[in-house]
Amino acid sequence: MVIIMKNSLLKKNIIRLSILLIAVAFVSFKFYNEKTENHTEKVETNKDSISVELKHTLNDEFKLFYPLSIDTEYGGYYSDIDYKWELKGRQDKMIVTQARHIWANSNAALFYPDKNQFLKVAAHGVEFLKNFMWDKEFGGFYNTVDQKGMPPKANIIKQIYGNAFAIYGLAAYYKVSGDTAALNLAIKTFDWIEKHSYDPEYGGYFQFVSREGVPFPDGFRRVPPKDQNSMIHIMESFTELYSVWHNDLLKQRLNALLLLIRDTVIGNKGYMTLYFKRDWTPISYKDSSEAARRMHSELDYISFGHDVETAYLMLEASKTLGISNDTTTLRVAKQLDDFALLYGWDTVNGGIYDGGYIFKDENDVKIVKDTKEWWSHIEAANSFLMMSGLFPNDKLNYYDKFCVEWNYIKTYLLDQKYGGWYQYGIDKTPDSQFFPKASIWKCNYHTSRGLINCIRMLGSLK
Repeated sequence: MVIIMKNSLLKKNIIRLSILLIAVAFVSFKFYNEKTENHTEKVETNKDSISVELKHTLNDEFKLFYPLSIDTEYGGYYSDIDYKWELKGRQDKMIVTQARHIWANSNAALFYPDKNQFLKVAAHGVEFLKNFMWDKEFGGFYNTVDQKGMPPKANIIKQIYGNAFAIYGLAAYYKVSGDTAALNLAIKTFDWIEKHSYDPEYGGYFQFVSREGVPFPDGFRRVPPKDQNSMIHIMESFTELYSVWHNDLLKQRLNALLLLIRDTVIGNKGYMTLYFKRDWTPISYKDSSEAARRMHSELDYISFGHDVETAYLMLEASKTLGISNDTTTLRVAKQLDDFALLYGWDTVNGGIYDGGYIFKDENDVKIVKDTKEWWSHIEAANSFLMMSGLFPNDKLNYYDKFCVEWNYIKTYLLDQKYGGWYQYGIDKTPDSQFFPKASIWKCNYHTSRGLINCIRMLGSLK
């Protein structure tokens, strides 16, 4: 009797458990389908609707950053803003961020009908660059100063990457304001870079120089002397400067950078090598031990975000140089976007991952950084939309990828509570909702440029 009762109870429990498992499976299946179909069935594709969303996001961004980030006491722009848009932190000022604020507002002044408010914000930054960030003894811009504009007292190293962004911001400001003092400072910076950073033997530019302007041909603190990120942004700054100053040497250097990036940094790989020795020998740890590869992982991986950004920057350089029928650059630019979509694209939620790697004796790309940083996604949206206009019938359907990318941004990168962009997509980094909205490495340069470009392209595509 006891055995019968136990068996009966066991059967009931088995039935209950089965029902529970079926219910869990149904919910899981429903959740999985909702997540996987999120980027195909519920994505906005109407150009007018997306354009409205882009404009709304752009307007909110400038309202959030300004006047909050304007330092009216010491000049320039505040660097550190927390996730609730409150000023918190050291407020050190880096040339990259200060110049990007100048560029963003100058570019906005070209986009918005009422440009005066943006010109004032940009002019505020230009004065800080002239008065505090330029080294009046040795030339070139300091990499960082404190909130009051005071440089470090010792061990000053200057980075060409930052000086290039100074050119970028100053040239854009001159384009919209006509301020010749800003243009002259941009030219002065170009001359300083040419004198202290250009490598006449192997081409390209050394990333690090001493305060006095002596380059480090072997790199600095185990960082190699040349890298793709510096080269693409020097090219970007020279493109902006050449659009307002048609100098023969500048044209020669810009053209050389375009060819260097296209044919050496990228070549036939479909992606960019990150770091190089002075003679452009690639830095690779593929044949090293796993421990060595992990130790140097930041120097050797595939950065899908930089690849899609460079596709755009190369075509901008070619266009500004006036190169007609530049099919080679167009082919390589498309190659970069295609590689990112084939190997770095999240087929579930959309968006591109931060990093991949091709391990020794393997052909497939493995994702080694599944995070999704904010800047790479607006660069991807900009690049995919650009490709959709150039190749409207391509099998990769760039316009569809642009729509999915924008949907990813809305869903996982735009803060619906406090506004602004999370540093990382919260599908992979949920804690990013509590990360700072601004820092010396995060402002509104990538985002405002990408949004404005996409708004313009959608208008022309219609």
